[in-house]
Amino acid sequence: MGTTGEQLGVMKLSDALRKAQSLELDLVEIAPTANPPVCKIVDFGKYRYDIAKQDKDRKSSPAAKLKEIKFRVNIDEHDYLTKIRHGEEFLDRGNKVRVQLQFRGREMAHQEFGMQLMAKVKNDLAGMSQVEMEPKLAGRNITMTLSPLPANRRKRRFAPVAETVSPNGQDALVE
Repeated sequence: MGTTGEQLGVMKLSDALRKAQSLELDLVEIAPTANPPVCKIVDFGKYRYDIAKQDKDRKSSPAAKLKEIKFRVNIDEHDYLTKIRHGEEFLDRGNKVRVQLQFRGREMAHQEFGMQLMAKVKNDLAGMSQVEMEPKLAGRNITMTLSPLPANRRKRRFAPVAETVSPNGQDALVE
């Protein structure tokens, strides 16, 4: 390729080198395995910079975000199910989930209830995730990190409640 981006076609190596020298640029081999090998006439320093920049952009994009779900020891069953559904949704999108259980006041005296709740969360999300970090007490919190299973192994247990309109025009909830 020339400096303006046009293709110069198939040519001998000596002709390509002469063309690059006349433009005060470098001849860079792009695809050595192709037949014939593909080369570009570019400034090699700028070319290396662009390649490094592309690699950095590729590496900096995180594979999965970390979402967080917070629980309390005395959580109501409906609230628990809502949070579990959110956790399944996060995992289904490929995000990691940090489950955090917070103790307040005298709840710290019964940490075993918190560990039981974390075991229940782990069990309920077992079809969607694997435990990356086991439940661990840190201060007044118990935290656990879950990472999603591969997409073909995920099985949702708590499907979201879908709202639809019934044929007679009144709203109906369908589970």
